[in-house]
Amino acid sequence: MKKKFAQVKVLLDSLPYIQRYTDAVFVIKYGGSAQINPDLKQKFARDIVLMYMLGIKPVIVHGGGKRISELLDAIGEESRFIDGLRVTDARAMEVVEMVLCGSINKEITTLLTAHGAKALGISGKDAGFIRAHAVNWEKYGYVGEISSIDDTVVKKLIAEKFIPVIAPVGIGEEENHPGYNINADTAAAAIAATLGARKIIFMTDTPGVLDKEKNLLQTLTAEQIRQLIENKTIEGGMIPKVQGCLRAVEHGVPKAHIIDGRIEHALLLEVFTSKGIGTVIR
Repeated sequence: MKKKFAQVKVLLDSLPYIQRYTDAVFVIKYGGSAQINPDLKQKFARDIVLMYMLGIKPVIVHGGGKRISELLDAIGEESRFIDGLRVTDARAMEVVEMVLCGSINKEITTLLTAHGAKALGISGKDAGFIRAHAVNWEKYGYVGEISSIDDTVVKKLIAEKFIPVIAPVGIGEEENHPGYNINADTAAAAIAATLGARKIIFMTDTPGVLDKEKNLLQTLTAEQIRQLIENKTIEGGMIPKVQGCLRAVEHGVPKAHIIDGRIEHALLLEVFTSKGIGTVIR
């Protein structure tokens, strides 16, 4: 009986958050171990479907860096990174599109559909959804910076009760351009701002943003983030994540979260409990 009462208490504690977030758009950057570990993938899908059934409107933007690197290694191509961004030549761009728009995107939509949601996968190339230009051609190659987002197709999917699953590949301005590899964190932030999302959540393989002693920083401001980047407390792959958080909140998204996707049901803990987990940028 005590166990049953405990279960009821959990439901009652989550009720204010369910009421608060009904009809809210949440953009979720899906990556790290949660995207690779078979058990965590199943739990992620169940969490998304539960949120969907409770009236939240999830939009998923996924990465795929590990699988891209594995395929590049298999064909004898070197993976290089500068400031957390993958240097992308023409051959690497083919692999990026194959992995992101093909295998990973369809894997996620199939998983969500199997758990009872309507999910539909798209890339930034579909309907000219994401247009991009080179960040720095000499330095990064086909790594794109977003020029514009036409959110019409995503809003139509949400209105029809689909969960959009977005591969961050952008369309170039020139005819027959191979497209651009856009950092998934950067794409998620831009999409969240364009859609007027209530939250953006980055799933990572770290508890959140850590200080130099590896202690979790639970809340951060824009100025604190800039200082942490300058003194190299934040570096590497965490830079695009915190910059994505800054871009989102500076463009009207109330809260940005960086959470540990290795924790089972991390999304539910963040959204439906008072303490939450990870780092929040307001």
